[in-house]
Amino acid sequence: MVGVPELPEVESVRRQLAPELARRQVLGTWADPWPGTRLSDVDRAVGHRITAVDRRGKFLLLPLRTGTATPLELVLHLGMTGSFRLVPTPSPGEDPDGGVSHVRVRLHLDDQRTLLFRDPRRFGRASVVPAGDYAGRVPTLATLGPEPLSDAFDPARFAAALATTRAPVKARLLDQRLVAGVGNIYADEALWRARIHPASRRVGRTRAFALHTAIREVLAAAIEREGTTFRDYQMVNGASGRYAEELTAYGQAGRPCGRCRTPLRRTTIAQRGTTYCPRCQRA
Repeated sequence: MVGVPELPEVESVRRQLAPELARRQVLGTWADPWPGTRLSDVDRAVGHRITAVDRRGKFLLLPLRTGTATPLELVLHLGMTGSFRLVPTPSPGEDPDGGVSHVRVRLHLDDQRTLLFRDPRRFGRASVVPAGDYAGRVPTLATLGPEPLSDAFDPARFAAALATTRAPVKARLLDQRLVAGVGNIYADEALWRARIHPASRRVGRTRAFALHTAIREVLAAAIEREGTTFRDYQMVNGASGRYAEELTAYGQAGRPCGRCRTPLRRTTIAQRGTTYCPRCQRA
């Protein structure tokens, strides 16, 4: 089972990176030249100071103080297998990655440390772009919906947006335009909490409000336990998330529903494995 990092995992990484990187100057960079990797203009970070480590959906945003009228951002995405490590900057002739494998990006910092971006499957991203200029550069980031734990995620607007489509509700949650950062794990979990079948094409106002609440509750609980780890996801300190033991739907097919004890079923929606209760979650 491969769990792609979603909002809780990325937020947990952000919280560990922020105190380590904020106010650090980038002295040098290296990016894997392998064709097809989603790495671009990383060298534009050289000489600039990281002012913060922010998050938008599943993306990490590192604003760079450039001293010019055109501020820059380093945009990072973990993809399926991305993770970060901070290691002492090596001396000439030493292993530049300190024994860490599959490194795709290095940021050499002014405190004698190097941030390594490790990504075995090469689905991650590291790009320096003009701040806020995502269209054409990071198109998914440009079209993200509201942050689910912010005031911008309004229940009435959420319900109205769901009412405008007849696509399966889970597919809408996954496309990131309705709400940012929810992926396969937490869509299954929120839909189970709200008692909504993931293939439902009509979600009325009452059920939409219940789903809105469930999304916020599930994400907040997962952040508290630093996300869900099945195989690849790790935090900066190498630790794993602890939310897997709390999962009620995702990956639980065949096990009894936590409410009614009916065996959970697995289907496919939007090309993603989906688990639901056939009794509690009605279409």
